[in-house]
Amino acid sequence: MTLYLEKRHVDEMIAHSREDAPRECCGILIGKGSRVSEARRADNTLHSPVLYRIDDKQLLAAIREAEKNGTEIVGFYHSHTATEAYPSPTDRRQAMAAWPDVFYVLVSLRDERNPALRAFVIDDRGEISEHTVQIEG
Repeated sequence: MTLYLEKRHVDEMIAHSREDAPRECCGILIGKGSRVSEARRADNTLHSPVLYRIDDKQLLAAIREAEKNGTEIVGFYHSHTATEAYPSPTDRRQAMAAWPDVFYVLVSLRDERNPALRAFVIDDRGEISEHTVQIEG
């Protein structure tokens, strides 16, 4: 499965990652199927360099707005400021417990000049599969 992102979404996620560093940033991906129409910033309520938690009120508002507009939560994004763009054991546990089978986009700032962006799906058993990212526009 391929995740479709517009270049502006990628630019926004990287900018958000850089602005919040050294803390992890996080956000919500809204769209249909595997096509993202919005990368919405969210507050990391943990304010941590190694953990994130999306603000509950912002997540609920995004869910309600998506339903109203005929879209859905396609997934989430967050940054790793010092490690590779791969789900950590904590990322895996969180996905299994709350939102399995959606896209998780990770932005790594380990190489600040060349941020890495990768997409994964984590199922309810904790299995991680990497997916192709198609950048459009």
